[in-house]
Amino acid sequence: MSHVVRSRPDGRLILLLGALAACGPISTDMYLPSLPSIAQAFTISTGAAQATLTSFMFGFSIGMLLYGPLSDTYGRRPVLLGGIVMYALASVACALSFSIGSLVTFRFVQALGAGAASVLARAIARDAHRPTDAARVLSMLAIVTAIGPLLAPLIGGQLLLLGGWRAVFVVLTLFGSVCAVTAFLKVPETWPREKRAQSALLKSFGAYGKLLSDPVAWGHMLCGGMAFAAMFAYITATPFVYIEYFHVSPQHYGFLFALNIIGIMFGNFMNTRLVGRLGALPMISFAATVSFVASLFVCVVSLTGWGGLWSIVFGLFFVVGVVGLLSANCTTDLMHRYPSNAGAAAAVFGAVQLALGALASLAVGLWHDASPRGMGIVVGVAGSLCYVGRMLVLRWHANKAPPVAAS
Repeated sequence: MSHVVRSRPDGRLILLLGALAACGPISTDMYLPSLPSIAQAFTISTGAAQATLTSFMFGFSIGMLLYGPLSDTYGRRPVLLGGIVMYALASVACALSFSIGSLVTFRFVQALGAGAASVLARAIARDAHRPTDAARVLSMLAIVTAIGPLLAPLIGGQLLLLGGWRAVFVVLTLFGSVCAVTAFLKVPETWPREKRAQSALLKSFGAYGKLLSDPVAWGHMLCGGMAFAAMFAYITATPFVYIEYFHVSPQHYGFLFALNIIGIMFGNFMNTRLVGRLGALPMISFAATVSFVASLFVCVVSLTGWGGLWSIVFGLFFVVGVVGLLSANCTTDLMHRYPSNAGAAAAVFGAVQLALGALASLAVGLWHDASPRGMGIVVGVAGSLCYVGRMLVLRWHANKAPPVAAS
């Protein structure tokens, strides 16, 4: 398909790209209610079961680092299709796993494929729309993407009743297959050949070094990445905290999870309304402050037990609710700062974000019980570092140009 640039946001393309970008979130969220069952099935500890989440996040992070430069050089469409096919095949292998080691390995491969859908859906949305529309388009994309995680734990809880945890991966296989066929038929190529000729593969990878020497880039990665890390600490811990500690049923777990997805959708909706008038920096500043205050609240109530389950749910609503808003604005600002390497910029941001999420998952796993203490400490630390990133962005953003040209 030929190169396409939209004069205005294309709702059908945004809907399709949102579904593709949801491959990663759905692959984590749909099987969250099954984590305690996986631990029982393989007779393993809580931390060992959580390793399937951690391996997914590391694979997702590595995939993002690869797909950005590859798509800058060879085009978005072929790299996207290859990643989705890998995702579908790895989902089959996950469903057939008969040891925790093989499940952890195939989850890593599944994530390598899902990373293509995530980073390239956003890069295609950015390529296909005018720069003035990009932040609004990415927030619209995030709203669409959030529908999958909203429903995924509810579906996963029902699949657990119907066919056990393996049924979840059967459904993910079907989802990946449908995504591959739909992308082949409908997703256009948005990165023209003349731009690819100017972006040799080694130069694309070399752009990572330029990005990592920019204080503003580090501010964005800390701000968006640590907000994501706080969210992933919640994702990793709550299947055990809610189900085993607070005795919430696996089927009802999905409803509590859905509250936070609604928070993400609301945050992104407000961003679509306000970012055009206020600009990205005020939105980042406000959202990072909310994340910081709410994270400290979650930390305190998790350690003291004050208010029980509903105090934790209340605090996490605000911690998680601003993640999409921060990601959309931080990613957009970083890609506009490096227009010749937008794919690499999106990849670096996404990879750092996911690596921090994986580290948060590992940190939560150090607490080998189902209590909320570990989650609260990790969320509090992540929220504080998110605020440090905000200060870096606001302090250094006056330097409008990158320190070294990244093209």
